Amino acid sequence: MQQISVSPVFVGRGSEITELTDALRRAGTGSPQAVLIGGEAGVGKTRLLEEFLQRAADRGALTSLGSCPEVGAEGLPYAPLAAALRRLHRSLGPEFEAAAAGSEGHLARLLSEFGEADGEPNDEYGRARLFEHTARLFERLGAERTLVLAVEDLHWSDRSTRELLAFLVRTLHRSRVLLVATYRTDDLHRRHPLRPFLAELERLRTVQRLELARFVRREVAAQLAGILGITDPDGQLVDRIHRRSEGNPFFVEELATAFDDGCGAGLTDSLRDILLVRVEGLDEEAQRVVRIAAEGGSHVEHALLAAVLDDDEEALIEALRSAVGANILRPDSEGEGYRFRHALVREAVSDDLLPGERHRINRKFALAVEAQPQLVSSDALAARLANYWYHAHDPARALPTALDAARAARRRNAFAEQLGMLERALELWDMVSEEVLAHTLRPYDWAETYPPGSCDSSAADEDCDRIQLEDVLAEAVVAARRCGDRERGLSLAKRGLRLVDETVHPVRAAWFRINRARMLGSLRRSGDEEEIGHALRLVEPLPPSAVQAEVLALGAGSAMLKKPGPEHLELAERAIRIAAEVGAHSVEVHARMTLGGLRYDVQGDAEGGLAELVGAVERARRLGVPDLLLRGINNLSSLQRGLGRPEDAVRLAREGLEFADGNGLLRNIGTILTGNLVEALTDLGRVEEAAEVLAACELGSLSGTHAEFLDRMRGELALLRGDLPTAATMLARARAANRVGQVQHGVPISRLAVRVAALGGRPLEARAELLAALTEDGRLGYEANVYPLLAEAAAVEADTRGLPEAEAGRPAALAAISAAAAALRPRAPLHHGWSRLLEAELARAEGADTPAQWAAAVEALRPTGLPYPLAVALLRAGEAEVRAGRREAAAELLREAAALAAVRKDRTLGAQVEGLAERAGLSLAPAERTAAGPVPAATAGDSFNLTPRERDVLRLLARGWTNRQIAEELYISPKTASVHVSNILGKLAVGGRGEAAALAHRLRLFPHDPAPPGR
Repeated sequence: MQQISVSPVFVGRGSEITELTDALRRAGTGSPQAVLIGGEAGVGKTRLLEEFLQRAADRGALTSLGSCPEVGAEGLPYAPLAAALRRLHRSLGPEFEAAAAGSEGHLARLLSEFGEADGEPNDEYGRARLFEHTARLFERLGAERTLVLAVEDLHWSDRSTRELLAFLVRTLHRSRVLLVATYRTDDLHRRHPLRPFLAELERLRTVQRLELARFVRREVAAQLAGILGITDPDGQLVDRIHRRSEGNPFFVEELATAFDDGCGAGLTDSLRDILLVRVEGLDEEAQRVVRIAAEGGSHVEHALLAAVLDDDEEALIEALRSAVGANILRPDSEGEGYRFRHALVREAVSDDLLPGERHRINRKFALAVEAQPQLVSSDALAARLANYWYHAHDPARALPTALDAARAARRRNAFAEQLGMLERALELWDMVSEEVLAHTLRPYDWAETYPPGSCDSSAADEDCDRIQLEDVLAEAVVAARRCGDRERGLSLAKRGLRLVDETVHPVRAAWFRINRARMLGSLRRSGDEEEIGHALRLVEPLPPSAVQAEVLALGAGSAMLKKPGPEHLELAERAIRIAAEVGAHSVEVHARMTLGGLRYDVQGDAEGGLAELVGAVERARRLGVPDLLLRGINNLSSLQRGLGRPEDAVRLAREGLEFADGNGLLRNIGTILTGNLVEALTDLGRVEEAAEVLAACELGSLSGTHAEFLDRMRGELALLRGDLPTAATMLARARAANRVGQVQHGVPISRLAVRVAALGGRPLEARAELLAALTEDGRLGYEANVYPLLAEAAAVEADTRGLPEAEAGRPAALAAISAAAAALRPRAPLHHGWSRLLEAELARAEGADTPAQWAAAVEALRPTGLPYPLAVALLRAGEAEVRAGRREAAAELLREAAALAAVRKDRTLGAQVEGLAERAGLSLAPAERTAAGPVPAATAGDSFNLTPRERDVLRLLARGWTNRQIAEELYISPKTASVHVSNILGKLAVGGRGEAAALAHRLRLFPHDPAPPGR
């Protein structure tokens, strides 16, 4: 165990140890836990963590600790996790390597001991794979025993570390892992980046947050007794030290040590002076060593310190021995360097330096590291050197090293740290001479298709290889987008556009514009189309280039999700030709995938679009770019479902999920692939399997984009169960997360909203939902989504025919549905089936449907093999046969509908079938085959067992008459009329007079009787 504190006894913290031990026990059962320990500086977080880790190790747990470097170590990502992994590697050896088997190339970005990182792209997907493989490593290490991973000083953590920790907390499931992290509460100002991180994690069920309080007098007395080695310290001394320290354990230690050295407990009013008392008690040489070590960082290697001091080794050892003996420095657990016993001491020593003194010491560290890079670990080299030169206030050396550190961070997929270093370079750029800019900077690194240099590739200029300010901005734009800081990315791209003269460098200007378009789209802001349009105008007259191909492809892809036309088909085709010509293979495959969608959407060529997509997917396989391949598989799965081929959609979605899981991309694209899988399984009637997939998705904490997809599917499954409140909740969540402008989510959400409103007895709200969907700017989307929306909305209008409050807007609603239907083009058997169903529903809404129309819908839908639309058609066909008096035919149709509803676990539809059968007096049990003759035609009342008098009453009730009017017409008393009405409501199984009237009109029980006027 690494010892950091000085108190020989552990005082208090009983409840906190209990909480940590309970979390350790829960983790041991396979339920991963996380505990966040906060408290002011010096309150005892390290001592508590040290004590708990020792107790956990005594219980057989595997423990490892990593600390975040102090402020000033910018650009050094993943430092605490890398340190913890390094300790595990050294202690476990072969066991650790076996756990990392198959992931070495990914984990090399965290731990240089694994050798060279693999050659995959350093993009956001590469970072996702790194996170995924890190989680797997911890899961494997915790397979046989509980793993406790501790991270100290989270308030100094870099963004990449925080994001990786959040990923581990969210995604480690059924693993024996406990994550413990400490942080200073007094450092968390209002805008500190740790605040939202803590708030986000605290919402999770498996996360606890502990706050350490200062010691009370009794605990201060116990601490003093242990430090001073006495049983009962003097009461006045306890009072004085408790008052001076205010119960802060670290200050108690310092004051107690001062007292033990004969200095008394009333040294000074300055906190800094309290912290510097020990240092000032050292000899001059030891003090010099401590001052220099303070600028080396929270941890400084012995060899590096020796190189900086350039003293006699024996003298250095003697000075270090004095500092360690005074409990100012501590040897680290690996025995390779030193760290201050407490960060407060290092801060006090550093703050006590004069400005020029601090600059000089940092310069010495930088020169030593430059002369002997092996003095620091290779993964920290670039960032350490950049920080030393920056704090040495030497812009000419700080600028090139910041650029080097940015490149190193990108190669570790630490994009936030890359951005930080690039922004430092931008800050320093104007502080250096032209000679520095011309001769000491690295070449341009990488920013996707961006064309670097100060001149076009056709120009013969020796300066073309120099990195320019706009090149740094381009790298920063990509880093900002990849780390999710799109606001900053927008600002950087705007600055790039101000620097680039688009008349001289139109390709470079177009690149900045399409990146602004991407970030505007991600931020759901307007302006993306204008940026793309401007970029298109810039590249139109130019020779072929990767940027030109990317601009064309983005223009086509953006339109595909909004309002595509033939011109966008041409854009995609041009993008493919140009990308192939210039060797921009990823851009070419992206454009081919877009072209597949446009062939279907614009040309109506379903098979051609499908073939284009299949070919693009195969190209992506050969290219070996995982995120590109997954985009193709996802699009192909979605298109296959839309064409009524859910079995193929299921197969592709499962393939995509398996590939995403194997490549660390499950949390990036897993949500939409899972949605595709659940939707296709639901189409097939495999509802229980779909629910299992959704449950597994929740357990795996898939999140991010397309969350609305999964929420909508949860709402769909809730409707099948008849759980209307849950369906409404999921609808609200889906709507809140809906991606603006993307009909792939908006139209299905509107369809769910129509059904939720209709089943909740709010037909006018259902109508309003439909009309809102039809009037939104842009196209409606694919036929597989739009036909069901229109058919179910038409069904609502048909079900409410005859209700006075629904009559006012009915003609407009039906006209809108008909107009939307006329704009659709059926391209697959499924579409033709839905089209027939929609035509019949529109006729039913006008009271003009016939059994032949429903039979045609059944015939068209039966080959699709999809239970839902077929069951609806069978239900309506059975209803039509009831009206026609063909009871046996109606019963057969309703039996089949009931069977399909049962297969699909559709309680809502099943209840509708059973209700109709009950009202009509039909049995849903299998019919016995007999040689009976023709069935005589039945009257309307026969279907519901109404008496002749009840039929008369119902006919008048359907006109909207009151009981008194009915009584006068039939020469009966109003009371008798009331009794008849009550009997009718019971036999029709409806809730009131209005529903009874609507049912009579819908079933045309009195076809020659006039319908009531609307309100």
